[in-house]
Amino acid sequence: MSMKVAEFDYNLPEELIAQTPIEPRDTSRLLVLHRQDRVIEHRIFRDIVDYLKPRDVLVINDTRVIPARLYGRKQDTGARVEVLLLKRLSEREWEALVRPGRRVRTGAVLEFGQGRLVGRVKDMTDVGGRIIEFEYTGVFETLLDELGQMPLPPYIHEELRDQGRYQTVYAREKGSAAAPTAGLHFTPELMETIREQQVSICPTTLHVGLGTFRPVQAENLAQHHMHSEYYAVGQDAVEMINRAKETGGRVVAVGTTTTRALETIYQKHGELVADSGWTDIFIYPGYEFRVVDALITNFHLPRSTLLMLVSAFAGKDLILRAYQEAVDRQYRFFSFGDAMLIL
Repeated sequence: MSMKVAEFDYNLPEELIAQTPIEPRDTSRLLVLHRQDRVIEHRIFRDIVDYLKPRDVLVINDTRVIPARLYGRKQDTGARVEVLLLKRLSEREWEALVRPGRRVRTGAVLEFGQGRLVGRVKDMTDVGGRIIEFEYTGVFETLLDELGQMPLPPYIHEELRDQGRYQTVYAREKGSAAAPTAGLHFTPELMETIREQQVSICPTTLHVGLGTFRPVQAENLAQHHMHSEYYAVGQDAVEMINRAKETGGRVVAVGTTTTRALETIYQKHGELVADSGWTDIFIYPGYEFRVVDALITNFHLPRSTLLMLVSAFAGKDLILRAYQEAVDRQYRFFSFGDAMLIL
């Protein structure tokens, strides 16, 4: 049975797209969706502790967003260009998106920070991106911290006063072009409360790239190919998750990125093992989840691969009903919006 992208559409009033993060982080709203009896509850995010049990494992994505947006000029014409770094390919090479794309061809030389960082476009990618090789003196990450900006999604128009609000409180491994937004609701205090409940907190890594937010162009889902993203799940994490499974605990994934990393490994190996690499797994209805038992996630864009993943987890009709209720009750949507717990 082929599914169409149009089946994952819904009406969202523009004023419900959250422009700024809520303070404190854990006071955002929480829609709790029970898959078995199809009941919907409305809570506050910090109430998540009421739904976690001893022996559960909370699996988080500890990726850290890099200041991946660079503003510079073309060396020959002086025309302004914007570059969004997506994926590091080698010491000096990155895959990136550029704007305006039609002006930045192979061979173009781009300058940032009065020439402190120079990029030469080496090639085009099959999704309209560019392969850029950079020349610089010193440490690239230091230059990026000085010259780059936080890559907020295009639907956020307000300036972010505190750049740290687009990072989770547990962000550690640098490499993402976007935040794993389900994790933005946690505070250090909430994490401590969860630990006190004898719930294990298990870090994994998936660097969020183009695959997570690239729109689905194909009409049929089966024809859409995800852009690959880097993941790493260590031996400690595997043991924690397997122990939860063996002792009757649940694997509660924080976010679609965490879910994709865990399910990728199971799909590759037939079991959960320590593993790292690149994943282009595309999860949509019909997929059978093998690792994840519960999911914490934000409210996603219409027709997006993220909406398709949560629809695979809870059922498309139930998800769309929950989204309609969230719209009716004026929940805040997308990156800085409210959260959903799917049990």
